[in-house]
Amino acid sequence: MRQIGNTLARTITFKLPDALAARLDGAARRRNRTRSELVREALERHLDARTTAAGSCLDLARDLAGSVSGPADLSSSRRHLRGYGRS
Repeated sequence: MRQIGNTLARTITFKLPDALAARLDGAARRRNRTRSELVREALERHLDARTTAAGSCLDLARDLAGSVSGPADLSSSRRHLRGYGRS
């Protein structure tokens, strides 16, 4: 284990395709950062986004509620159910 700031950090090894490694090297040079710093930041952003995106179907579609016009409850009128479930 190594220390990064006040935090102990584990060293891991992984393989990158040449093109991705070249992009990482270029980004590190442009930003004057190490490859490790960029990979850590990208991994944290990815994992944080996955955690916050998780939720129920209602959570994921909440912003769509009320965005479609039509009857409020299709089951309240037999006319809307005519032919439903038949092929």
